[in-house]
Amino acid sequence: MTALAHETLEAVMPKVATPPSDLDDVLWQAWKAMELPEGYHAEIVEGFIEVSPTGRYSHGQISNRLRRALDRFLDGSEFAAYQDVNVIHRRKVWIPDVFIALEDAEEHIIEDGLGIDASGVELIAEVVSPGKESLDRDRDRKRRAYARAGIPVYLIIDDYDGQGSVRVLSDPAPDKARYESEARLPYGTEVTIPEGPAKGFAITKSITGAPRDKA
Repeated sequence: MTALAHETLEAVMPKVATPPSDLDDVLWQAWKAMELPEGYHAEIVEGFIEVSPTGRYSHGQISNRLRRALDRFLDGSEFAAYQDVNVIHRRKVWIPDVFIALEDAEEHIIEDGLGIDASGVELIAEVVSPGKESLDRDRDRKRRAYARAGIPVYLIIDDYDGQGSVRVLSDPAPDKARYESEARLPYGTEVTIPEGPAKGFAITKSITGAPRDKA
């Protein structure tokens, strides 16, 4: 993961007579102007444009297991699990590993189809990638960002927390940028989603795999 510095923004933004006063707008315009190599995507998280490569095999394996299991659980309801779609909140942009929204979410599609508004998202799940920046992003910065946006449930599947852990965060307090409720359990322990369309859905080792041997 790379957080783009000011010189990168200057390279992709047109020259202006006076510096833009609205950082969100600057980052938004820069993000829309970016042309990334195949296999990379860009997000706007807490005042930075962050460029990430496509996930490792194990990352994709867990993400896909989770999405497929959620789709089975949600079958027959009005909700579905999504991947590779921009979630937008006040010119912040995230590309969650998995999220839940209405299957027919047209009323929440914004910015000429660039993505879905965060107000239409019921749950976001991130599978943590290795590296300090990635760990900080998923565990802390995205946690704050999703709470600010009022995302009802944030699920973190973390290979790098001990032998692996699953955290379920709920009851967001947007004004405090935090979740008031948190459950954190190790891999191999059944973790249940407490609310929303996926209420009662269990994250088990069939999704995460067995506890990781760190020896």
